[in-house]
Amino acid sequence: MILIRRIILKMIKINNQLLFFSSVSLVFLSSLLIRWVEPETFPTLFDGFWWVMTTVTTVGYGDLSPVTVGGRLIAIFLYIVGIGLIGVVIGKVVDGLTIFRKMREDGTIVYKEKGHYIIIGWSQKASFAVKEILATKPDTEVVIIDTMEKAPLLAETIHYVRGNAASPSTLQQANIMEAKAVLVFADDEIHNSQLKDGKTLLISSTIESLNPEVHTVVEVMEEHHIRNFEHVNVNEFIFSHETISSLAVRSAFIKGISGVFSQLLHRTQGDDLFHIPTKSSWKTYRDAFQDLLSYGATLIADRQNLSINRMLDEQIPGDAELYAICDSETYKQILKEVTE
Repeated sequence: MILIRRIILKMIKINNQLLFFSSVSLVFLSSLLIRWVEPETFPTLFDGFWWVMTTVTTVGYGDLSPVTVGGRLIAIFLYIVGIGLIGVVIGKVVDGLTIFRKMREDGTIVYKEKGHYIIIGWSQKASFAVKEILATKPDTEVVIIDTMEKAPLLAETIHYVRGNAASPSTLQQANIMEAKAVLVFADDEIHNSQLKDGKTLLISSTIESLNPEVHTVVEVMEEHHIRNFEHVNVNEFIFSHETISSLAVRSAFIKGISGVFSQLLHRTQGDDLFHIPTKSSWKTYRDAFQDLLSYGATLIADRQNLSINRMLDEQIPGDAELYAICDSETYKQILKEVTE
């Protein structure tokens, strides 16, 4: 027992690559050897492989077993060395999975995929943003950056990076260079709006220095602070206080209007707002408007311009970004026609 224990302890210290190579070699060579020693008991190489695997994993079905002295010596060798070696390998695999899961929870893994969305600053707003992203495209990869000790949310497509988002190393760990978009939410733990926007500005500046091409959406507490972001390439701003206040006032004057805004902001039942790729056959906005109308979709905007109905005879510029209201099935049909 002391000898076996020493052998196992030696195995644990072996390099993982050497350990796995040794395990594969042991199984393969033992399968060849038992097939050569007892061809009648093990007529095929797969029979030998089957017996070796059931032996080293201690399953032992008993359907195949050596009957000669040579075969039984091989079996004894596998009992002493093989079972211990495979046991160590299985233990290392389990330990590796455990360590990987802990690293994911601790946010210490370097994210290496691309085309993902980065959300900076965990809060209830960020939680809603994650749900909205996955409701829009369920297979979207999302990386959350925050300073929490444990990941606030983990799933197959949701990852966590722990650290200061204003630090280049943290953003690089989240692979900012390959990200599709970044959403920066104001820090709810800071109560002063100037300090909130100051931290957001610092994070935005770091993002700009690393990847000025990434699409950046930033939550700003006060609109007049936007002038401080002039040197930073922020694509879009969200004003939490102004948006809520404006919606509340509109709802007070126009009953039911909040439901219209809610429908456009959330992927729920019914119609929604979609980006429509431009067809080569569309020369004017009227062409696009009438074509989309035939599908059951209503063209309402080019970028932020909502006056489409007053510019129907104007040419559609090459950099147009058209938006229409329709349901998801209609949108899929339009995309299919555009891409064909």
